[in-house]
Amino acid sequence: MKITAKEVNELRKATGAGMMDCKKALQEAEGDMQKAIDILRKKGQKVAAKRADREAGEGVVLAKVSDDKKFAAAVMINCETDFVAKNQDFIDYVKSVLDLAVANKAKNTDELNAMELDGRTVADTIIEKTGVIGEKIQLGNYQVVEGESVYAYIHNGNRIASIVAFNKAGDFDEAGKDVAMQIAAMDPVAISKDDVPEDVKQREIEIGMEQARQEGKPEAMLEKIAMGKLNKFFKENTLLAQAFIKDSKQSVGDYLKSKDADLTVTAFKRLALAV
Repeated sequence: MKITAKEVNELRKATGAGMMDCKKALQEAEGDMQKAIDILRKKGQKVAAKRADREAGEGVVLAKVSDDKKFAAAVMINCETDFVAKNQDFIDYVKSVLDLAVANKAKNTDELNAMELDGRTVADTIIEKTGVIGEKIQLGNYQVVEGESVYAYIHNGNRIASIVAFNKAGDFDEAGKDVAMQIAAMDPVAISKDDVPEDVKQREIEIGMEQARQEGKPEAMLEKIAMGKLNKFFKENTLLAQAFIKDSKQSVGDYLKSKDADLTVTAFKRLALAV
């Protein structure tokens, strides 16, 4: 049967599939639009199954704040090549997933996967994208923060994004952007030393003691030396103690206090593609 260009274009808009794939699907479905959509979805599942063991190390990382500035989310959707990651259609798709997540305040990956995007679940659209693009596409990570005020930062190239929550609401947009940028650039392990997991502390102490031992320091001094190294680790790797990237003479905690004596960070997340 004859398939019109209008029908092909309609199916393309509905699925994002290529023109030839849409034409073939409509021919196979004998012009039935819903059947054609199902055919393309099944094709996506077949491609996804074939590429399941492929490495999806590229992708797009974005972050966004809700209208009430109480909720922020960061999402990473992976693909196989840099070519796809830089494609505007793919970036727009990731934006649409993030917009949906923030609008509905999805708390975790399971909630996000189950949400409907253009009449299909996010999980199904990812499978469909795999079929359309021909690469493994996956929801690599999804993180959220909530607080009295929240902020987001996306590094150039959509490879790193960060979100941060403050304990107070107010005119803190500049500070929020600065701290989110700090998180993206310096990759802190925790807000303060009190939040560093015990296993991380113990590992740093053991490494510090072994380093001192290798340097020939007396056995009785090893623990004291290791504790000194641990304090240095806290200063370099916990957010509030880190030197502020815009003014290394003050810490991030001091910078926040300069904006408001009681202002501090209550939560943060950072997503980054592997270097």
